[in-house]
Amino acid sequence: MGISEDLKQSNFQSEAQKAIVNAIYTGNWIVQKQQELLKPFGLTVQQYNVLRILKGQQGNPMTVLAITERMLDKMSNASRLVDKLLEKKLVLRRECPQDRRAVDILILPAGLDLLKEVDQVQQDWGKHFDALGVKRLEEMNQLLDEFRTVFSHN
Repeated sequence: MGISEDLKQSNFQSEAQKAIVNAIYTGNWIVQKQQELLKPFGLTVQQYNVLRILKGQQGNPMTVLAITERMLDKMSNASRLVDKLLEKKLVLRRECPQDRRAVDILILPAGLDLLKEVDQVQQDWGKHFDALGVKRLEEMNQLLDEFRTVFSHN
């Protein structure tokens, strides 16, 4: 019996315990699906996250530290991720004009082009969520936000 079946049965001491396992299971499942989706583009989930962060800068540079602060996975080594994106010629690293000890990272046109391709596939994958309906998705987003808020105060 897989974990999915376990979640449907009453093998838990409480609904809270079941919710914790369900959240972990679902989070891991989504990450796995994202890895599969990004693999044909030669990207990891973390590299994709860095590119999305840089795209959001609309042409303005960021330091590696600033990228790290905005990443979904705070345990990622942003410097190493940037190195990999440099090798793929998707980003540019340059000396910061205001502080020669710092380096700025910029997304290149090739990175933006790749994101356009990935975003189309992401949009198609995201249509699976449409089956839940807007109201249920709004409720899910609200619950997830509340969940993180409750734990951030502990």
